[in-house]
Amino acid sequence: MITLITDLPYGPKAAEVAREAVTVALHGAEADLLDDARLITSELATNAFASGRPPLVLCVDRWSQTAGGLEVEITITDGGCSDPAPSSPPAAEEEAESGRGLVIVEALADAWSLTTGTDGTRAWCRLTRGFHLSLDSAH
Repeated sequence: MITLITDLPYGPKAAEVAREAVTVALHGAEADLLDDARLITSELATNAFASGRPPLVLCVDRWSQTAGGLEVEITITDGGCSDPAPSSPPAAEEEAESGRGLVIVEALADAWSLTTGTDGTRAWCRLTRGFHLSLDSAH
């Protein structure tokens, strides 16, 4: 397992710094996994900055599976907020400029959760990409 933990700036640069860190943590990963991980991380970091308090911390765990697959867990924590966590992503208004972050996370991640509280918020997700051997290539 490889783990990357980094503080994120509490400000508009949080998403950019988080994307760069994920790129480092997932060096050599397939392009679609990296793209999904960067987008999810950007959304989670933006939510943490917009809704939480400092400090913002990113943790990326990466496991290589024996069959060639890869599992990635992305966690962003912040100093907390006063709003309770939604049980599911809220529906975004069609013309709204924001409000789609958790909908994107839910669509791309294999699993995710959001826990909020006055002492801290934790947004977590898992991405898994497996090695699939076709019957034709096995011969």
